[in-house]
Amino acid sequence: MRQGAQDLHEALDRSAVGGRARNVIIFVGDGMGLSTVTATRIYKGQQRGHMGEETRLSFDKFPSLGLAKTYNINKQVPDSAGTATAIFSGVKSKFYMVGFDVNAPYNKCDRAINEKSAVTSLMKWAQDAGKSTGFVTTTRVTHATPAALYAHVNHRDWECDGGIPAPDRDCLKDVARQLVEDEPGRRLQVIMGGGWNPMGATQLEDEDESCIRLDGRNLIDEWKKMRAEEGASHAYVYDTEGLMAVDTNHIQYLMGLFDVGHLRYNSLRDRGPQGQPSLVNMTSQAIKILQKNENGFVLMVEGGRIDHGHHENFARLALQEGVEFDAAVELAMSMVDPKETLVVVTADHSHAFTINGYPRRGNDILGFANDSKTDYAYETLTYANGPSFYYHRRNDTTEANSTWRDVSTDSTRDGVYYQHFSPMYMEDETHAGEDVPIYAIGPQAHLLHGVHEQSYIAHVISYSACIGPHRSLCATSKSSAAAESEHWTALPILTANLLLLMTKHLLR
Repeated sequence: MRQGAQDLHEALDRSAVGGRARNVIIFVGDGMGLSTVTATRIYKGQQRGHMGEETRLSFDKFPSLGLAKTYNINKQVPDSAGTATAIFSGVKSKFYMVGFDVNAPYNKCDRAINEKSAVTSLMKWAQDAGKSTGFVTTTRVTHATPAALYAHVNHRDWECDGGIPAPDRDCLKDVARQLVEDEPGRRLQVIMGGGWNPMGATQLEDEDESCIRLDGRNLIDEWKKMRAEEGASHAYVYDTEGLMAVDTNHIQYLMGLFDVGHLRYNSLRDRGPQGQPSLVNMTSQAIKILQKNENGFVLMVEGGRIDHGHHENFARLALQEGVEFDAAVELAMSMVDPKETLVVVTADHSHAFTINGYPRRGNDILGFANDSKTDYAYETLTYANGPSFYYHRRNDTTEANSTWRDVSTDSTRDGVYYQHFSPMYMEDETHAGEDVPIYAIGPQAHLLHGVHEQSYIAHVISYSACIGPHRSLCATSKSSAAAESEHWTALPILTANLLLLMTKHLLR
């Protein structure tokens, strides 16, 4: 009763923010479906010594909440390329395609069709409006989600020339080249993540199987040369020490690449000066650089390795990445004014990941769903499919004599690389197709309500920030911004006072 009364007080005191967003920050938790959000919330609380269920993530406190339908045009369960294209451009796309509408062919370049099918992203809209732009990610900067901000390719794996089939290499540029050579990529003022290989700085085999360039070009050097020729203050950094030493008050362009492929998981990264920065580190530096523009900025922040942890059935790693993602949101909120900054937190898709059984309140979220001494132990967090099947399945002699690993006595359960149970083998655990949440705060955040196509997110950003396709619509409604704000804040005084009196009575 007390908690409900307190929440009601907060809701009564809250009013929708009208007007226009000077800044936009969109956070994408890759693979962060609702089951992941819930498990992350509990894990965060338990790491702090609490029971866990009552914990609130930073974005749990956002006033607006909606759901996004994630399907691709040709897939019931989507991938990150098609979903990121929808989120950032306002147009749904095909599975594994980046920056094109449904008319472009998959995995084959047709220059004439591609030119007609290319869609523009919110980064281009923001740049055309005079705003600063950038992104940070824990994946390669050429990976599917960030690529949808600036690139157009018929297959998401065309991150460098070595990833494009030979017949198509003369038809279009690879993702890395588009980042450095074409708009809006070349005008991005902050680029941070991994990807030495696709950018041509290294040619190393890595566990991520990142694309290796064949043309011998070093696009990092070309980026630095371009900035020098423009006379723009710029910096390229490759470790935490270099990143945190950047003079954010004067730098105009920053590129930070910190690994051959994806960045290490947050709990496994080198935290020393010559190691890799956290998502919080990168987000902080990005905001400091971009917020100098009096016209505002648009920033995308991706917690990309939540997804990777799930694909390998590494539940602990996925939740640790989720906690770091939450910390980045909290840090950003401390650096911006929500009256002039629209902050959106969402996911591109979910995972085949469940919180199941009837564990007791406060039970270790990474533990067992049952505590009976006689019942066979099973885990609260499990997957519908994935590589852990053969970790848990033990074949004694024949398939008929197969047994399941006794997880209750498994000494590997405390390690980060422990794989939670899957009853169906797949080399990589799959995505899931349910709707994903959209959390929002700031100007026009109330428009992100109810259930919408995932592509709707970009339309709200366009209207809120007065950029892109709805720039003329928001321009004509500027004169009514004050009236709009008054409409959303005007709760009849008598009714409000009555409700407050009732809730105060409950608090006695």
